[in-house]
Amino acid sequence: QVQLAESGGGLVQAGDSLRLSCQAFGRTFSSNAMGWFRQAPGKEREFVSVISWNGGSIYYADSVKGRFTISRDNAKNTVYLQMNSVKPEDTAVYYCAAQERTWSSRYYYTREYDYWGQGTQVTVSS
Repeated sequence: QVQLAESGGGLVQAGDSLRLSCQAFGRTFSSNAMGWFRQAPGKEREFVSVISWNGGSIYYADSVKGRFTISRDNAKNTVYLQMNSVKPEDTAVYYCAAQERTWSSRYYYTREYDYWGQGTQVTVSS
């Protein structure tokens, strides 16, 4: 059974840093794109960042560009999201996701991802 397990969420203050981790179990995703999405209360799930299998292609939502950094360690079957200078508007449940394919040019759509984690809550106080 394939499972994506996120960790690292919590309550932080504006301006702080946080690192989320997502480890995959049940199969390897070393040849697949992986991404992060988030969902705030009352809002739709939105794209945050995506990374290709070797880190050669990385994209961010405009709202996090320059503050968040995505990375991966294929030996550990893990993808990370380093969140710096967090803002109250970053408050959301953060989800890790993996594609069955190597890469989708429509990486910002949730439907392009085949596997999802349960999510980890990030709350940023002002």
